[in-house]
Amino acid sequence: MTETAAGLILHTREGVAYRFDPGALCLELLPTGGPEAPGGYEVMRTPADLAAWAGRSRLRVDPALVEVGPGDVERARALRDALWRIASAHARPATDVPAPQPASGPSARSEMSAGGGAGADVEIVNALAAMPSLAPRIEPGGGFGWGGPITGTRVLASVARDAVELFTGPAADRVRECAAHNCRLIFVDTSRPGRRRWCAMEHCGNRHKVRAHRGRA
Repeated sequence: MTETAAGLILHTREGVAYRFDPGALCLELLPTGGPEAPGGYEVMRTPADLAAWAGRSRLRVDPALVEVGPGDVERARALRDALWRIASAHARPATDVPAPQPASGPSARSEMSAGGGAGADVEIVNALAAMPSLAPRIEPGGGFGWGGPITGTRVLASVARDAVELFTGPAADRVRECAAHNCRLIFVDTSRPGRRRWCAMEHCGNRHKVRAHRGRA
């Protein structure tokens, strides 16, 4: 698997490369591996892996500037695994997505969160979200940059804060799981009609179209 700042490029077992944009920083961490990852692979093994991911993510941090401590990789994997479970509890298979309706009320949101957002997983997210995160700044030339030390812990704190915003905000009702039966990738449906079904149209969506065409033939 390789990644880009515009989304993830996943190399499948069939050797097909495609672009997958999950729509949120915290969800970009999920395809690095973990118990819920399709194929059961692991990308986050070394400090260099965490620094490289930070550079390819929406954070667009220079990997050479990321100071990764001894425990940061373990914390990254713990955060990712917790986010897998929380996101899976929020997500519905895209095949079950109804027509767009007004946002669910607080009681419905609470029930969904209680299904996979309680206990140790939420504690992991909250503990990291409480730590100092990356500090954005305007560079001398007018561009965007990060101020202060760029540490692995600050990177993970930024990811955790993004997760808090996602799962407690209006977009929580648009967290989806790819509709393909053998794909568990999770994304935020940012489309206006709220009917996105696939991790990527050029991959799972296209394979569905091919199967449907063969079925009609």
